[in-house]
Amino acid sequence: MLQHRYNARMKKLALLGGLTPEAFLKDYWHKKPLLIRQAIPGFAAPLTRDEVFALAARDDVESRLVTQNAGKWKLASGPFAELPQVTRRNWSLLVQGVNLHDARADDLLGQFRFLPDARLDDLMISYASDGGGVGAHFDSYDVFLLQAHGKRRWRIGRQSDLSLQEGLPLKIVKHFEPEENYLLEPGDMLYLPPQYAHDGVAEGECMTYSIGFRAPAWQELAENFLQFMADTVDLPGRYADPGLAPTSRPAEIPAQMLDQVTQALQRIRFERDDISLFLGEYLSSPKPQVFFDAPDSLMPAHRFSQAARKRGVALSPRSRMLYAGQRVFINGESFDTGTADRKALRLLANQRRLSGEDVAQASDDVLDALHNWYCDGWLLLN
Repeated sequence: MLQHRYNARMKKLALLGGLTPEAFLKDYWHKKPLLIRQAIPGFAAPLTRDEVFALAARDDVESRLVTQNAGKWKLASGPFAELPQVTRRNWSLLVQGVNLHDARADDLLGQFRFLPDARLDDLMISYASDGGGVGAHFDSYDVFLLQAHGKRRWRIGRQSDLSLQEGLPLKIVKHFEPEENYLLEPGDMLYLPPQYAHDGVAEGECMTYSIGFRAPAWQELAENFLQFMADTVDLPGRYADPGLAPTSRPAEIPAQMLDQVTQALQRIRFERDDISLFLGEYLSSPKPQVFFDAPDSLMPAHRFSQAARKRGVALSPRSRMLYAGQRVFINGESFDTGTADRKALRLLANQRRLSGEDVAQASDDVLDALHNWYCDGWLLLN
């Protein structure tokens, strides 16, 4: 069944302008922009302006307000109890992680799952009044810019000079050199690879959905990996220097000490399996502002199993679930799986849901895991 679903994704997609995912990845991904007219024909924004504003008022939602007045930029972080009047020009509201809080946004994000979940970041909604934007900038990740409401004009260009204007609260390119100019209307979409400069300005009131794909910096990964490995390092023994000789330079670190410590630290080794465990837990970890709500009335395990066999289950939109080898990762935790359990858990990770029939075929260990995740708010009954 999974193979059939995968092959279906190899068909030409309107979302990609009639390209197959394979052709898109080969010719455009991480390489050059692609403008797609009517990527989603007849698209209507699933969230209204008022719903987006309501999200920006919540303290569990990351949001930012960008205003421009007389050439001066201002940036404020939410939550926002009050926003500028929609008739006021030149302001933008950016709401991150909308897919974590709204099932409709999460469903939309599902159309991009021909790409690995390990790369997916989130869906951001940018609302802008007439003339609103965030200035010419570049991102360090791949992004799809889907026009959801109104019109936005995009100027884009390969930017060899990535220097930024100084003294601004935003990262705005100092010498922007646009090469293309596009006006996007609802359903149109623009793909941009990393470090491709772009400047989007609303022509009238508009909303743009940005689907971003994370690309962690090597430094970020290295720092987090070393913290992860700190809990597993095991170096028995202790520094010793029974042959120490007198010194006339007491402040100098002895060369013998440097040699001995170097040899000890070089005994630290890590394998691909260590990196797999780290990466799975790291990439599946929820963002700091993400919280899970347990059901108001928890079902005991036996009642949950009965209900799940009838109705099926689905991951919460806030849950991140990945797998590699025999391990399954969910929300920063890892689980070793046996061969019998692996099929059901991988199916859940790939489809983000299990039918009642799938649940009925799962082992008792899987049912126990599903019930625990349900109690934690990570999993929902259909």
